[in-house]
Amino acid sequence: MKTSGNTILITGSTSGIGLGLALRLQQAGNKVIISGRKKALLEQIRADHPELDAIEIDVADADSIVRASREAAERYPDLNVVINNAGVMPSERVLEADSLKRAEEAIAINLLGTIRMTYAFLPQLAGNNDSVIINVSSALAFVPFPAAMTYSATKAAVHSFTESLRVQLAQTNVRVVELAPPGVRTKLYGQGNDEHAMPLDEFLDEALALLHVQETPKEIVVERAQFLRRAEANGSYDQALEMLSAVEF
Repeated sequence: MKTSGNTILITGSTSGIGLGLALRLQQAGNKVIISGRKKALLEQIRADHPELDAIEIDVADADSIVRASREAAERYPDLNVVINNAGVMPSERVLEADSLKRAEEAIAINLLGTIRMTYAFLPQLAGNNDSVIINVSSALAFVPFPAAMTYSATKAAVHSFTESLRVQLAQTNVRVVELAPPGVRTKLYGQGNDEHAMPLDEFLDEALALLHVQETPKEIVVERAQFLRRAEANGSYDQALEMLSAVEF
C-alpha cells in the first residue's frame, strides 16, 4: 500500500483505533474520510481536526451503507482504500436473555457491516488504482474470549471472509489486508485503563510499519497478537483458551 497519496475511508473512526489510524494516515499525506453513525460527534471531530473529511455511516443499516457509497463516489472519485474498522464488543452471559440483543447487534455491526461495506464500495475501488480493502478482525478471531463470545465469533468470520475475498480479487487491482489487533487501550470493552492492553500509540506505530512494507501484506499482526494468532499451529491453543476463560463473566 502506498504510504501517501491515497484517499481513505475508515468506518468506526470517531474514537480508538479508527480515529488513531485516521490521524496518522492523514499526517502521512493522505486524504482521510472518517465515518460513524453520530453526526454531532463527526462534526466535533472535524472542528478539532479540519484536515479530516467525514461521511455519516451506520454500518448496522444496509441503506445507510448504500447511501454512503453513492455519496463517496460523487465526492471522492479517487477513493482507493476502505478500512472496515467499525465494531462493538459486548459482554455476554448466555443464560441472561438480554445478552441475545447484544449478540445480534455485534453480528450486524462487526460481520454484516464489513460484508455490506465491501460489496457497496468494491465497484468504486475496482475502478481505481492502488486500491486496498483492510478488514479489522482481532487476535480473538483465532482463540475466542468466552466473556465476549459473539464478538469473537464475528471476528473469526471476518477472518474467513477476508481470506476468501483475497482469493476472489487476486486477479484484480484490489489488494485485501486483514488487521488483527490484540487488546488495545481504547473504549472497546473498557480497555482504556487496562494495563494488560497495548497502548494505542504503540499499536499504531507497529501496525503502520507492518502495513507499509514494500509488498502489501496479507495480515497485519503485531507482536502482542502473535501468541493468539499462532496458538493453534504451535500447540498452545488450549493454554490460550484457558487463559482467556479465566476472566470472570
